[in-house]
Amino acid sequence: MKNLFKMSLVLASAVLVLTGCNCFSKMAKNKDDVQLTCTPEVLVLNNGKVDADIKITFPAKYYNQKAVVKVTPVIVFEGGEVAAATQYFQGSKVDDNYTVIDKNMGGEYTMHATFPYDERMACSVLQLRAEIKCPQGKCKEFTLVNLNNGAIPTEEQAALLAAGGAEAEALKREFGLTIAQGVNTLQRDIDYATAMQNMPSGYQNVITVVTKADYVYAINSSTLSRRATQTDELAAFQQNVAEQSGNERVQQNIYVQGYASPDGPEKFNDELSAARSASGQRAAEALLKDLGIELDAAAYGEDWDGFAELVAASDIEDKEVILSVLGSYKSSADRELQIKNMSNVYGALKEEILPQLRRAQLINSSDISGKTDEEMVALVRAGKFNELDEKELLHIASTGKLTAEENVVTLEAAAKEYQSATAYNNLGVAYAVVGEGEKAAAAFQSAVEAGGNASQLNNNLALANLMNGNTEAAKGYVNGASVETKALAAAAEGNYAQAQSQLDGYNAAIAATMNADYTAAKQAIAQDQTAKADYLRAIIATKQGDFTTATAELKSAISKEASYAERCKKDVNLRGYIGKEIQL
Repeated sequence: MKNLFKMSLVLASAVLVLTGCNCFSKMAKNKDDVQLTCTPEVLVLNNGKVDADIKITFPAKYYNQKAVVKVTPVIVFEGGEVAAATQYFQGSKVDDNYTVIDKNMGGEYTMHATFPYDERMACSVLQLRAEIKCPQGKCKEFTLVNLNNGAIPTEEQAALLAAGGAEAEALKREFGLTIAQGVNTLQRDIDYATAMQNMPSGYQNVITVVTKADYVYAINSSTLSRRATQTDELAAFQQNVAEQSGNERVQQNIYVQGYASPDGPEKFNDELSAARSASGQRAAEALLKDLGIELDAAAYGEDWDGFAELVAASDIEDKEVILSVLGSYKSSADRELQIKNMSNVYGALKEEILPQLRRAQLINSSDISGKTDEEMVALVRAGKFNELDEKELLHIASTGKLTAEENVVTLEAAAKEYQSATAYNNLGVAYAVVGEGEKAAAAFQSAVEAGGNASQLNNNLALANLMNGNTEAAKGYVNGASVETKALAAAAEGNYAQAQSQLDGYNAAIAATMNADYTAAKQAIAQDQTAKADYLRAIIATKQGDFTTATAELKSAISKEASYAERCKKDVNLRGYIGKEIQL
């Protein structure tokens, strides 16, 4: 509780100047003090604004019936100030519409002051400034009052105030009564980026590419003609194997599979496919002899799978009926019989499909290894983004092997080149990590326009808007967001108890600290050795009066991230360190 008017010897000289404001002189001489309280005593940032409730109690026999007092709450900080709404009080004989304070009874009034947050408010004070006038007397214009000692401006000070400028502003601050210190900005430390969701890159370091070429046989034969071994398809296969043989990133697995067309006796076809496998292997070894390739071979009997694949890709009439027969019968003999009974299509099958299945198939299943993470990091740092495809760009940005700033430029390159929802979304997360909330929101919106997953993007858009202080806009996305995001939305509106129960880690520690649940806060970050966790532990220790621990944690935070050395000098949560250099 503070005294609104602190009487002192200075008041005696001040009264001499009050020739035109004797209504205030009588109020100032009153032995009873005007009392006030400010809640909270340390102001708190919440949802982009700072609120304070200022309770003023006017004692009985105090308030002059002809006086009007104008009271303005002002947050003062280096380089500026922000004022809240002014409140006017009047005596019962003033003919106006202000709040009336009864002279005999006194009165109690609570002013609710709201200030839009300014970055400079972290190190600030909340002052009350008062002006007084007597409309029915000689003091018809408001006159500034020094609330620290009850004095009004001297003639010299009055001239200074009338002239305006920096000296006038300094004098107003000198006349103000400080009722609260600083602004607790811990809400701004909530880490929304950790709850954002990256989309998967789809990257695989090893991909398998399969190429095929067929040795085609005459019906019931396992002997290859010269023509069958000299096709363009086989020549292209050989060239591909040769090119990949010199690539250390490629592991080739080459083999031959022998087949028979599914017409004729099944036992005969099994033997025929084995013979084709053997002759196909010999032909393939001759084809690839200069490359030193070893081959495996196997026989697979009647090629019903190949039959179904070729039929599905054809324009044969009633092909759906044929495929239905294959699904309805498991026996090879039953399938063949049913298909042969389809006289209207069997001729086409016999001419177009079955000959292609009399084959030994040469297959190269190549495992192709991509660039190593180290190679991708080197390309990013050399600015050679065009030597990485989209999946590689997205992948390397997700590995933790680049700095946060490098992640941004990597994903900017991906978004610019490919304009995909995934690239835009992951870029938005990268922007959020480095504190670029507006850019993050814009990137997520671009992901929406590129056709991204609505549920995932709702979550990220909610968080980006919360990060930017746009809690109303965030509400449009929160319903479709995760439980964690909903809890962070509660924290952004000051509902820390609700948030704490649904969060973990660093964000849970922030909520618990704001709830003054310091034990839970310390537990939430017990395993977190980051600079921000050290700094939060310093705040918690300060609030608990443990300055030895606070100093140690603060030094640890600064050693990991130098920016905390300046922040602690202005942080109201670390009042003992404000303005001081921390020696590491």
